[in-house]
Amino acid sequence: MSKDTTEWIHSMLQTISIPSEDIPNIELYMDQITTFMDTRLAESKRYPDDKIITKTMVNNYTKNHLLPPSVKKKYSREHIFLLIMIYHLKNMLSISDIQSLLEPLSEHYFPENKESGLSLKDIYDKILSQTESKHALIEEEIQKDYENSRDSFTDFPLSASEAEYLDDFSFIYGLCYDIYVRKQMIERIIDYHRDHKAPANDKKSKKK
Repeated sequence: MSKDTTEWIHSMLQTISIPSEDIPNIELYMDQITTFMDTRLAESKRYPDDKIITKTMVNNYTKNHLLPPSVKKKYSREHIFLLIMIYHLKNMLSISDIQSLLEPLSEHYFPENKESGLSLKDIYDKILSQTESKHALIEEEIQKDYENSRDSFTDFPLSASEAEYLDDFSFIYGLCYDIYVRKQMIERIIDYHRDHKAPANDKKSKKK
C-alpha cells in the first residue's frame, strides 16, 4: 500500500466524527444545524456536491421517529448527537432498522435518564471513544488485506493494467464480504431487540 493511501486512510478515520466538546451547547435553527454538519463532516463526502444533511432529511427523520421534534423550530445539542449517529448508520442500515435502534435512545436518554443520570452525551462520548480506539487496528487490517490482495493472479499472463484491476477487485470484494458478515450480525441484534422491545427501564417500571 502506498504512503499516500495509508495517509488517506488515517486522515479519513480522523474526520468521520465530531467530539462532543465541538458541538454547540446552544439551541440552533435548521439552517444552522445543516451548515454545522455540512462543514464538520465535509471530508467524508465522496463528491463535492454531496449533502451531508438537508432540511428534508431532518424532517423525514423526525417523521419516522429517528429524531425527536424540534422545540419552537430550534434543535438542541442532543439532536445533533442523534443526527451524527444517523449519518453514520444510514450508510449501512435501513431507515426502519435505524428507527428501531435509535428510538429507545430518544425515549430514555434524551436529554438524560432521570433514574440513572445517563445522558445522550454520555452515550455519544462512549461510542466515540470505543470507535476511535479501533482506528489503529482498522488501519492495520486494511493495509494487511490490501497487501494480501496484491499479485493474486501472477499465474496468468496478464497485462499490468489487467493485473492491477483484478488485484483491486479482489481487495474490494474482500472488504465487501467483511461488511456483509458484520451487517448480518447487526441485523440479527436489531431484530432481537425489536422482538423483545428493549430497555431495562421498561421492565422495571412494569414491576412497580
